[in-house]
Amino acid sequence: MKLRANGEHGRKVTWLELFFDLVFVAAVSQVAAPLHHDYSVHGLVRLVPLFALIWWAWTGHSVFSTRFDTDDGRQRGLTLLQMFAVAIMAANAKDALDSRSSAGFAAAYAVVRFLLVAQYARARSLPAARDLASRYLTGHGTAALLWLASALVPAPLRYGVWLVAFAIDLGTPWSAVRHSVKVPPDASHLPERFGLFTLILLGESVVALMRGIESQEQWPLEAAASAFLGISLLFVLWWWYFDGAGAARERSVRTHGDAVRFHLWSYAHFPLALGIVVLGVGVERSVTAAAHTQLQRPELLIMTSAAAMVVAVLAALTALAPDHRPARPALLAGTLGVSAALPVLAAVCGITSPVASVAGLFALTALLLRTWLNAPAEAAAAFHFSSAGQL
Repeated sequence: MKLRANGEHGRKVTWLELFFDLVFVAAVSQVAAPLHHDYSVHGLVRLVPLFALIWWAWTGHSVFSTRFDTDDGRQRGLTLLQMFAVAIMAANAKDALDSRSSAGFAAAYAVVRFLLVAQYARARSLPAARDLASRYLTGHGTAALLWLASALVPAPLRYGVWLVAFAIDLGTPWSAVRHSVKVPPDASHLPERFGLFTLILLGESVVALMRGIESQEQWPLEAAASAFLGISLLFVLWWWYFDGAGAARERSVRTHGDAVRFHLWSYAHFPLALGIVVLGVGVERSVTAAAHTQLQRPELLIMTSAAAMVVAVLAALTALAPDHRPARPALLAGTLGVSAALPVLAAVCGITSPVASVAGLFALTALLLRTWLNAPAEAAAAFHFSSAGQL
């Protein structure tokens, strides 16, 4: 195994990693499938924990592979087993949380974590990585045992075991923050992986929108307008993520502060990913309903809340960008305020027209993106103007 001694190598994404990501395309599609028919709080309660485990399984493999550059037979074998376990997770992702399938989902996830533990056991043989790998072995190993045990525990006690196991899983990387400087992630490889995963989720939202289009027997103006505005909204989110936030740009970890910011950046991708999936299904339902009915108030609230969460995370990612500008804290506070007010405004106004709802979300998101894109240039212009005045 070759240890990546620092994060400046500029490693490229491999074909195996792309193949690995394709498995998660199917897994995300499976876990989100019931939401298309049950776009409600009940549907969200079922979706969130299952989607969280899929996202965390993908993140665990991606973070490991960006730190330890190995492509030998054992690594490929462990990756293959992880892919199969994720496929089993996806096959058990459609039923309710108290079902036997959800127990199988948790057991399959436990297998994914045990395989990740085996990868870190290999990495522990490297002196520079011993402390970091030991933290991951202890944390993820303990969580994997709990996940496996939860499959034997009936609901609702099962949920308590899940909560403890997931807390240990999420907290493990934070316990190793101080060791991340010694064994940092690759500066360009991991942002590229996160960017590709985000692109996959946007693609899934486009597929959902296409299903909405297919549901139309004819091509009424309202449905066409909703479809165009929906894909325009997704286009703005893509623009904000890759250009506005620069979330897929190089991100070096050289200090403890860099390591903390890196963890905040990576963890922020979970609400972003979840919001994109829920918003995509909302856009699909808007296109489907556009020609003959109104959105129900709960549907409108869920869709606007998902959009608000995505916008809030994109603003935070922009503020965490390596090219941070002094003008951004005020912008961040303002954007977070608008995001928090959006679901409340939707509930109060009660605009249930599908076309108007999607149009409003598109217009607001585009306006916020434009504000963020112009803010650095305006801050720089103000600085140069002040300097000229002092001269």
